[in-house]
Amino acid sequence: MPLDPAAVAALTDRLRAEVEDGPLVSAQLALGLHGEIVHAECFGDTTPSTRYVMFSATKPFVAAAIWQVLAEGLLRTEDRVVEHLPFLGQDGPTAAEMATVTVEHVLLHTAGFPYAPLGPGRWETTEGRRAAMSRWRLSWTPGTRFEYHPTSAHWVLAELLAALTGRDHREVVHDRVTAPLGLPRLLGIAEGDQDDIAELRAVGSPATPDELEATFGVRELPGGEVTAETLLGFNDPTARAVGVPGGGGVARAVDVAGFYQALLHDPAGLWDPVMLRDVTGVVRNRLPDPLTGTPANRSLGLVLAGDDGRSNFRGMGRTVSPAAFGHNGAKGQLAFADPATGLSVAILTNGLDLHEVRQPRRDSALASLAGRCATA
Repeated sequence: MPLDPAAVAALTDRLRAEVEDGPLVSAQLALGLHGEIVHAECFGDTTPSTRYVMFSATKPFVAAAIWQVLAEGLLRTEDRVVEHLPFLGQDGPTAAEMATVTVEHVLLHTAGFPYAPLGPGRWETTEGRRAAMSRWRLSWTPGTRFEYHPTSAHWVLAELLAALTGRDHREVVHDRVTAPLGLPRLLGIAEGDQDDIAELRAVGSPATPDELEATFGVRELPGGEVTAETLLGFNDPTARAVGVPGGGGVARAVDVAGFYQALLHDPAGLWDPVMLRDVTGVVRNRLPDPLTGTPANRSLGLVLAGDDGRSNFRGMGRTVSPAAFGHNGAKGQLAFADPATGLSVAILTNGLDLHEVRQPRRDSALASLAGRCATA
C-alpha cells in the first residue's frame, strides 16, 4: 500500500512548524514501507547527511546483537549475568542479590540498578567500566518491579557482547547489525569523523510546578540520570567516541527507519525467525511505570504498543495498531514500526525542549500523525 499523501502532509506541516515557529532547532523525518525508505525530509538547519545523537533510540540496535547471540546459544535469557560477568556487583553491599540478576531482567529493565553510576572517567575503557560495575548495588529485588534503566542495563549488555565474542561492543554492533543492513556505524564515532553531527541545544524553559501537578500529579519530577546537562554532554567528541550503548548512538533518520524496516522484513536474515517474532511481539514485562502507572509492555529490548489504549504513553501515539513496536529516545527522538501497515517512522532532532509537559505532548502528536501515514 502507498503512503497517504494527506497524512504525510499533515505530519510534515506539523514538524515544520515545530522547527520554524516552535522551539526545535532542526529535525529529520524518515518513513519506511515495503522494505524501503519512501519519504525523507529535513527541517531547519540540517541536510540529508546530518547525523543526530539519538539517545535511547540506540537501545534496540544493541539488543539486536544480543538477539543474535541468544539464538546462537551463546547466551540464554535465564542465565545469571554473573555467570558471564563475575565482576558485576562483587564488591558492592548487595553482591549476593546481584548474583540473581538474569539476562532477561536486564533486557526488561527489572534488574534493580537503574541508578548505577558510569560516566566520564570510567566508561572510556573496559577496565574502568568493569571496576565501576563491580561496586554497583541493587535498589530492589530483581524482577519485582520495573524502573527504566537509562544506561546501566545496556552497559551490562555491552559487556556481555564483549565477553561472549571477545570483541569491543561497538565493533560487534556494527559488524553484526548495521553493516549487514548497509547502515553507517552508529556507536563509537571517531573524534575525527564527527563534523556532520548536529550540535545539541537546550531550548525552552522547564514546566512550572503547577503544570507538572496538572499533568503528572506531582509538583516535582523525580531526579534521575536523564538531565539536560547529561544529554548535552554528548556534544563532547570524546563522549560520542565512547559508544554509550544505552544512549550514545549517532544516526540519520533514514538509518533508524531502515533498521525498523529490517525488523519487519529481515531481508538479510540477521535474526532467527522465532527470536524475531518473540522480541517484536511478546510482552514479557507488564509491571507499572512508577510515575504514570502505565504497564511497561516491554519485550526483550523493545516497547510494544499494546491494546489497552495507552500506546501514546509508550511513545507511539494514538493511531498505531496494538502490534506496533519501537523505542524512542529522550527529548523527541521517535522510532517505531507497525506490522499492521508495514510503516516505520523515525524523527530525530537536536532541539532538547526543557518543558517536561510540552515535549511529550509534541511527541505524542507527531507519533499520532505519523501512524496515519499508511493504513492497514
